Amino acid sequence: MRGSVIKRGNSWCVVIDAGRDAAGKRNRKWHSGFSTRKDAERARTEILSRLDHGTYVEPDRRTLGVFLEQEWLPAIRARIRPSTWDSYARNIRLHVIPALGNERLQSITPARLNRFYAELLERGRVDGTSGLSPKTVRYIHGIVRKALADAVRWNLVQRNVADLADPPKVGSAGREMQTWNADELRNFLEQIANERLYAAYLLAASTGMRRGEVLGLRWLDVDLDAARLAVRQSIVSVAYEIKFAEPKTARSRRSIALDQRTVAALRAWRKVQLEDRMLLGDDYENSGLVFTRDDGRFIHPDRFSQLFDKYVASSELRRIRLHDLRHTHATLALAAGVHPKVVSERLGHATVAFTLDVYSHTVPALQEDAAERVAAVVFGG
Repeated sequence: MRGSVIKRGNSWCVVIDAGRDAAGKRNRKWHSGFSTRKDAERARTEILSRLDHGTYVEPDRRTLGVFLEQEWLPAIRARIRPSTWDSYARNIRLHVIPALGNERLQSITPARLNRFYAELLERGRVDGTSGLSPKTVRYIHGIVRKALADAVRWNLVQRNVADLADPPKVGSAGREMQTWNADELRNFLEQIANERLYAAYLLAASTGMRRGEVLGLRWLDVDLDAARLAVRQSIVSVAYEIKFAEPKTARSRRSIALDQRTVAALRAWRKVQLEDRMLLGDDYENSGLVFTRDDGRFIHPDRFSQLFDKYVASSELRRIRLHDLRHTHATLALAAGVHPKVVSERLGHATVAFTLDVYSHTVPALQEDAAERVAAVVFGG
């Protein structure tokens, strides 16, 4: 196997002679576009070295769009959560394909990606009115980086240029975590005490369960006598279509103790649900879920969030998201002196370190308490 350098028109090419194929036809690999003979000679040396080391990638004209839509997305569909796949596909369709879809996969450079990120920050919204947030742009960068990492593994590109790009940094300028204090949470729960889904919002606040975990909870996973439930499945919305999925991680599959107020609310809710079932008879869909509509069917997660936003808007409380009930539970538990390991287990976090990293700074009293405790050990009192 050898390579030669020839001139074609105003540029230079490297031609690699790879012998003959099974049919006896000469197999030549062309690498073109070099402005000088010296550049082409340098490229020839590098290409031959890659051939020797088994890292050579054949020239290919497939575009980034073809790779992402026809190869990468179908290949990863079975190995990631449906909601994650839908998010990847949506961002690729809305943002990556319009800007980079027609560019050759092997021609994408770090500089081109940096320009792409800058364009998203400036005017990345689909309606063109403004740019995307740094957090969203960095998420899109993560998708591109994962796709190109697979392209390297599949020997379609020589390196992952996204590793050399500079996505925007996401720091404290991003959306800060919003939580209620104990008085605000109690005020909210008192205001919605007569609403149909009061027990669902109380459960979210008293356990820190995720939205999908609350809505995916089944009665067979609840033991009211023992005041405990098990998180074994979750509801996720994929392109507004509902799917049932296993918990996000092994730690998300967990057992959670319930307080007696929450147990009482669940007992009262079960009576309401039984009355619905008796009223509708055969028209009632017995899904086995704890929280359902009056006909027994599941509650869509988006609807659950919209109702929460409506209740908060009608109150005089600070605006927080439904997911912030989870943050509220964590911060109140830590402030009350609950051991971080217990808080981490209730939330289903992967590690205690993650829990502390996310929440310890939101509870300044923990720092003050630590200072006083250490001083007491040293100086007594």
